[in-house]
Parts: sequence; structure tokens; C-alpha cells
Amino acid sequence: MQSGIGAVVPALCQWRNPMTKVSIIGAGNVGATVAQYLATKNLCDVVMLDINEGAAKGKALDLTQAIALTGGSAKITGTSDYKDTAGSQVIVITAGSPRKPGMSRDDLLKINAGIVAGAARQSHRHSPNAIFVVVSNPLDIMAYLVWKETGVSTSRVIGMAGVLDSARFQSFIAEELKVSAEDVRAMVLGGHGDLMVPLPRFSTVNGVPITELISKKKIDAMCKRTANGGAEIVNHLKTGSAWYAPGAATAAMVEAIITGGRKLYPCSVHTGEKHGLPAVFTGLPVVIGKRGVERVIKLKLNKDEIAALQASAKSIEENVKRLNELQAEAAKPAAEAALSAAPAAPPADASTKATDTSAKS
Repeated sequence: MQSGIGAVVPALCQWRNPMTKVSIIGAGNVGATVAQYLATKNLCDVVMLDINEGAAKGKALDLTQAIALTGGSAKITGTSDYKDTAGSQVIVITAGSPRKPGMSRDDLLKINAGIVAGAARQSHRHSPNAIFVVVSNPLDIMAYLVWKETGVSTSRVIGMAGVLDSARFQSFIAEELKVSAEDVRAMVLGGHGDLMVPLPRFSTVNGVPITELISKKKIDAMCKRTANGGAEIVNHLKTGSAWYAPGAATAAMVEAIITGGRKLYPCSVHTGEKHGLPAVFTGLPVVIGKRGVERVIKLKLNKDEIAALQASAKSIEENVKRLNELQAEAAKPAAEAALSAAPAAPPADASTKATDTSAKS
């Protein structure tokens, strides 16, 4: 029988309380950064799933060794098997393909729709009560797709975009005013793209609206820079795109869900036709907690703000329609093949005779 430390260590391992499980689908730069932030905060056990199992396992091992230095007891696992994600409280979907030279928007939409739809269905099968945080692009369209494919309530599908876009706006405001970014609160609504809607009236420095501190010309320039925030980083990197800020934004949302933090964030959620918007996913201010979207906040927007938000949501609606068309086109050959493989129906009189015989037996 073991005594001393030899007995204590196995006992501690055996009685380790299980932590909340969060699964990240896609172990690229963004997915791995989300895992790093969550593990560093010791918030949950993390499963990283990727079709490239080696990448998922390698990054999981690297992060596990990092935790030995930073502290914590989170377990990080890499896998390519959705069974390992079973029982997750939160599913983060970052998987997808970047747009490549010669690839049309329809090509990208079709490819990523296939990847995200499959990830959503498989994840939901193994974690039917999970809340989905969607990061894959085009983000608002993919959030809609996850909701459509899983059939879960709209409160359980949340797109990440607004948290990231607001953080970018926040950093630009802090840079302009030479103040701590911690004192700045920014609000960006609408879709995650050129038509996003930064709201200077609802962006403040310790409660003071930035409209009182910065000229309209400079604010307009910062709004434009925010809308092009991702492209600016891509232009510097030449290959690849941002991952630190997207990872931090995603981790902040996951933390609010796990802890029941009831944080107010701008996120891509089902509009419920607020502000006269079409019923799509787009950025609105919401309170996030253990149930996902606890409630959607309806702001008192002026006419220009409402018009910009409606234009952004209308663009998303058009892309959702195109997505549905592409999915219908992709499904048509399979349906035709199944129809041609089906046995021919018997003649009407033979069918009647078979029914009569069955009735007599």
C-alpha cells in the first residue's frame, strides 16, 4: 500500500472535479487562440476538433504544457472524432476555408456552408443542449445556417462579430484620445462586413459620449477604419487574417455563457424583426448568460441609424436567399439520383389486387 506523496498525487487526480466542457470546431489560429484564452483563465476543459487530427492534437499538447507554466487545471484535448465533444455546454465553430485567388463569393459560400452545416449537425448530435458561438465567415450567414441545421432555439445560436468590431472601434477611440482602452466602451451593430453600423452616440469614454470629445470628421474616419478592420490586418500580414482579437472576443462570449455573467455585448443574433429588420441574424445589443441570449436590447435609434441597420440586414437577407438557392442546387443531383434508383411503381390494377389480398389475409 502506498503512503506519503505517492498516495496523495493519484488521489488528487482521481478526485479532480470535472469542469465545464467547451468544444472548438476548427483548430486553426482563431480556434487555438480561443482555447488558449479559456485555458489560461481556467474556465473549462477544452476539446479542439479538426479534420487535421495532428494539428488539433499538437496544439492541444502545446497548450497543456503552457498551462504547466501559467497555472490551472483545465484539460485540453485534440481530436478529429465528434464523440469526444459529447456533453459540451458550448460549441464554438471556427472551421471554414479562406477565400482563395479565382474563387467567387458563391464558391466560398458553398464551401463554408458545407463545412459549417456538417459541423453543426455533428456537434448537435453529441451535445443536444449546447449553445453555439459561430465565428466562421461569412459570419451572419453561417450563424443563420447553424440555427437552420440544428433546429435549436434562436437564443442558443450567437455570432461573434459585434464584440470584435466594437473592440476595434474601442481601440481606435483610445488611440485618438490617448486614453486607456479600458475606459472606452464602443457599440457596433449590423452585419460583419462593409455595411456594419458603428454607433458613436452609444460609444463613450467613462460615460462621456465620444461625440463630445472627437470631431465628426475624425469619428467618420474611425467608423470607416472599423468597417475595414479585418482587411487592414490582412493587408499587413499578406497571408492569413486576424486571430488574437477574434479569439479574445470569442472567449469573452464563452466566459459570459459559462459563468452566467449576463454581459451586454453586440452579437449576431436572430433579429425577431426588431427595428423593422428582416428575420435574419445580424448584430444587435444582447445580454449573454447561461441560457445564451438572455434578452435583446432595443435601442432608441435615430432615422439614420435605423436606415443603416436596415440596409445591413437587407444585405444579409439577400445572402441568406443565395445560400438557400446554392443548397437547393447542390441537393438536386442527389435527389434525382435517388429517384432514378427507386423501383418503378406497379400498375394501378396490380396495386389494387395486392391491397385486396392483404385485406383478406
